[in-house]
Amino acid sequence: MSQDKIEEIKTKIKQNLNAPRYEHTIGVMNTAQALAKRYQVDEKKAILAGLLHDCAKRIAPGVEHAKMGAELAKKEYGITDSDILDAITCHTTGRPNMSMLDKILYIADYIEPGRKEAPRLEEMRQLAFEDLEECLYLILEDTLSYLQTRDIEIDPMTEETYLYYKKQLNK
Repeated sequence: MSQDKIEEIKTKIKQNLNAPRYEHTIGVMNTAQALAKRYQVDEKKAILAGLLHDCAKRIAPGVEHAKMGAELAKKEYGITDSDILDAITCHTTGRPNMSMLDKILYIADYIEPGRKEAPRLEEMRQLAFEDLEECLYLILEDTLSYLQTRDIEIDPMTEETYLYYKKQLNK
């Protein structure tokens, strides 16, 4: 995808999101690109996944915006790459056996520079560039803990993902 097409998508996203959500989106896009560079993953895919990860946030609250976002990315923004669409789909809950792009987007959404409230945030920002797997696991652990302490309904996929990576990392 050309840089012009990315700029076109960026303009359209800016029109469809409020200012704080757009700033978050740009933060996720830049963080995803940096992680992609670090782990030698296609940077353009990371840029597009970051740019489009919350494209449905205004029309679908909670975890549903991820699935709707993948559909919207396909229909409204012409994204056909299954790697990008899959990463958008699982960026809120994760999933067992995530691809590198999936992990990068999931983590970038958590650690982007505009994010202020999250457990161990500075530790996660550093760890993301040192050990992606461990970072993913700890974010999943912190997310579950946060949801449980606030009595917020937990998507079963988040628990399944946590248990999968717990086993993978022999925790």
